[in-house]
Amino acid sequence: MSTLLATASGLAGPLVAGKIVSSSAAAAENSGDLFLASGVLHSAAPTTVWIVVLSFVFLECAFIIGLFLPGDSLLFAAGVVLAAHDLEISAWTLALAATVAAVVGNQVGFLVGRRTGVRILARKDGRILNRTNLDRAAAFFERWGFWSIVVARWLPWVRTLAPMIAGAAGMDNRRYILANSLGALTWVPILLLLGYYGAGLLDTMPWVKQATTIGSIAFFVVGTGYGLYRYRQEMSRPVDEDPIPAESH
Repeated sequence: MSTLLATASGLAGPLVAGKIVSSSAAAAENSGDLFLASGVLHSAAPTTVWIVVLSFVFLECAFIIGLFLPGDSLLFAAGVVLAAHDLEISAWTLALAATVAAVVGNQVGFLVGRRTGVRILARKDGRILNRTNLDRAAAFFERWGFWSIVVARWLPWVRTLAPMIAGAAGMDNRRYILANSLGALTWVPILLLLGYYGAGLLDTMPWVKQATTIGSIAFFVVGTGYGLYRYRQEMSRPVDEDPIPAESH
C-alpha cells in the first residue's frame, strides 16, 4: 500500500508541476499579447491625431467647409492628446507640419478666390454664409490689408473667408504669402503647444488630466458633427444674387 502511495505521489508531482508551468506560460503569453495590443493602441492614437489635424487644418483654411470646422479646439485638443502620451517631440513636429498645412490651405483659398470671386459665399437666408458677413469680412480686409490676413487666423469664420476675398481683390501674391505665413506661425503652434503644456501641468492630478483629454476629444467630435450639419444646411440654400443693401454697410 505504501508503495502504491509513493508511486502515485511521484506521478502527481510532475503532473502538477507541468500544469503550473503550462499555466504560467499561458499567462505570460496572454500578458505579452496584452502588452502588444496596448502598444499598438498607444502608437495608433498619435498617428490618428496627425491625420485628423493636418486634414482639418488644410480644409478649414482652403474651402468653404472650413467655416464650420472647429479648428481652434482641434489644435488645443491635439496638444492635450499628445500630452497624454508624453510625446513632446511629436507635438513640436506636428505644430510645424500643421503650420505648413495652414499656409498651403490658405494659399489654395486665395487662388480659389482669384479664379471664382466671392459670389458663392453669400446664400439667401444663410446664418453664416450671408451678405452681411461677407460684407463685414470684405470691409475688414479693405481696412487692414496685409494685417487682416494675419489677424484673421484668430477669427473663426473670417479665417476661411479672408483668403478668398484677398484673391478676389487681386492682392499681390508675394505679399499675401508673407502675411499668410506670419498668420499661420502665430496661430497653429500657440494653440497646439498650449494644449500640450497646459495638459502637462495637470500631471499631479491624473483624474483632471484624463477628464480634460476626454472632454477635448468629445468637444471636437461634437463640434465637427454639428459643423458638418450646418454646412449642409447653408449650402442647400440658393446663392444670393441680389446686390448688398445700403443699410448693411
